[in-house]
Amino acid sequence: MNAAFWAGRRVFITGHTGFKGGWLALWLTELGATVSGYALQPPTDPNLFTLTRLDQRLADHRLQDVRDADALACALAANAPEVVFHLAAQPLVRDSYRSPVETYAINVMGTVNLLEAVRHCASVRSVVVVTSDKCYGNQEWVWPYRETDALGGHDPYASSKGCAELVTATYRHSFLAAAGIQVASARAGNVIGGGDWGTDRLIPDFFRALVAGQAVSIRSPQAIRPWQHVLEPLSGYLLLAEHLHRQCDACAEAWNFGPAETDARAVSWIMDYLCAKTPGAFWKQDLAPQPHETAILKVDSTKATNRLGWQRRWGLDAALDRTLAWHHAWRQGQDMQRVSLAQIRDYHAITIEP
Repeated sequence: MNAAFWAGRRVFITGHTGFKGGWLALWLTELGATVSGYALQPPTDPNLFTLTRLDQRLADHRLQDVRDADALACALAANAPEVVFHLAAQPLVRDSYRSPVETYAINVMGTVNLLEAVRHCASVRSVVVVTSDKCYGNQEWVWPYRETDALGGHDPYASSKGCAELVTATYRHSFLAAAGIQVASARAGNVIGGGDWGTDRLIPDFFRALVAGQAVSIRSPQAIRPWQHVLEPLSGYLLLAEHLHRQCDACAEAWNFGPAETDARAVSWIMDYLCAKTPGAFWKQDLAPQPHETAILKVDSTKATNRLGWQRRWGLDAALDRTLAWHHAWRQGQDMQRVSLAQIRDYHAITIEP
């Protein structure tokens, strides 16, 4: 990743008040980019956006909905970005069962609205649409999914992300490529890190139970997921955007940014690791009936490694340790902007051996 590329670069992020979007916006401002954000209010209290005082680092901060096509188009035009990252989403499987119409409206039509606005914004040169590793038609097999595997989705969330992939490909082929706008989609694993208080997420549930002095209630302890620190896929998104900006036609397609296959671990392994490091923490299995969720999921990032030169920097142990350290610092009342930027700098400073 070329830090000099981002200095003074105008960047527009949807979903900047969320967990991944907040870390991305913070990182870009640290690189010297001029960052504009478009999102709803932060989804939880506390939240990364507020604790890091991210609004003070942004050129423009708009609390609006991606379902509002006119407002989104106006925001894009007003900020005239060169690079766009689309992260705004309804991100939870179980919420998609409760609110399927809202999930499709945000994840599918929100993507349509963003790409339609990009289509009419002359300044934009590259777009990264962030979807999910759950966009694949999951066969519950042990092999990691590659970008050429079929899209699908058992639950409304997964299928909405598959739909967002199709929307992205259609806009690329029908409108944006001819206009010189390079568009790619990015599929990450299960991200963890400091500042995530989302509902129905394993690590936030762990910290909530710890504060309450209760056992962490786990639905599917044997479910296997591709765990990675949030900075890992974000580094891939940034690298991909750089390649797109250089008008790399071959980069305008779908990309996986996942952990090493050895870091695809069962939920029970994650809980055992965290509990061993945290006095007073313990977990139990929730035996109540649950809606269907994928039992095993892995993604293959060979293409990103070979063609973009993307390299992982933090393995699963390091990711969990950094997450614990971030939340420990927060409980101690430390300056979380400083703590977060220090983790970004530590990540960025690691030298990857060829």
